[in-house]
Amino acid sequence: MEKVNQSVVSEFVILGLCDSWVLQAFLLAIFSSLYLITILGNIFIVVIIITDLHLHSPMYFLLANLSFIDFCLSSVTTPKMITDFLKKNKTISFGGCMCQIFFGHFFGGGEMVLLVSMAYDRYVAICKPLHYSSLMNRHTCIRLVMASWTIGFVHSISQLVMIVKLPFCGPRELDSFFCDIPLVIKLACMDTYILEMLINADSGILAIICFILLLISYSHILFTVCLHSKDGASKALSTCTAHITVVVLFFGPCIFIYLWPVSITWVDKFLAVFYAVITPLLNPAIYTLRNKEIKNAMKKLQC
Repeated sequence: MEKVNQSVVSEFVILGLCDSWVLQAFLLAIFSSLYLITILGNIFIVVIIITDLHLHSPMYFLLANLSFIDFCLSSVTTPKMITDFLKKNKTISFGGCMCQIFFGHFFGGGEMVLLVSMAYDRYVAICKPLHYSSLMNRHTCIRLVMASWTIGFVHSISQLVMIVKLPFCGPRELDSFFCDIPLVIKLACMDTYILEMLINADSGILAIICFILLLISYSHILFTVCLHSKDGASKALSTCTAHITVVVLFFGPCIFIYLWPVSITWVDKFLAVFYAVITPLLNPAIYTLRNKEIKNAMKKLQC
């Protein structure tokens, strides 16, 4: 019985995004460039915020943490995907697969909570400006960041515990470019219907709760400002547009992957690429291009 319960699959075969060598060479060049830009862009934002004293405020403290999480999130799966474009036989060890699952959900869950913290910061700044310095002090910012890391860790551990002990004794092909729970759990040698429901509920509930909190925060911001000033409404809309754009781009694929009942392979692959590669690149671009203080800090750094 002990031998039956143990996982006999030591590695999984990754089918990747396509079979064509020509297309893989093209994707290798594209994704290598995107990954390099993502890494440099997020590191650049963190360095600018740390070195420029004018950016030592709660909003930019949270933004620096967002860039750091995006740097980590993009590094979970993208380097493996890029190197696999050079290989004919794409495999990943069982331990490596579990690590991808753990860190993917760790950084992903942490980013969800951090986006809620950033929305709360904007809510206090716009709706309660007189109390901003007392409500968003240094200790509060540290607590918000620690909460995002803690919730991300708890969420990731809860996911990993449910899947790491499953018996994998037969099929080992993953029709994707990385390990994710919805794909890996289907390879287990047992009925996993109830477990799939629990795992999807775990990820889905966290995503939906954070998404609803974000919608409430930004709706309240815009509604409150519209009642007082039309000029203020346009300014608030401009301030929140970048945040709302990041929220939609980040939560859209995540909610679709875990809550959509129908699985379409090419759609799942596209959303996975968008979530793992494109979103960490768009975050620094959106915040940088729309923020005057970041632009001024960049000019100072050039001088």
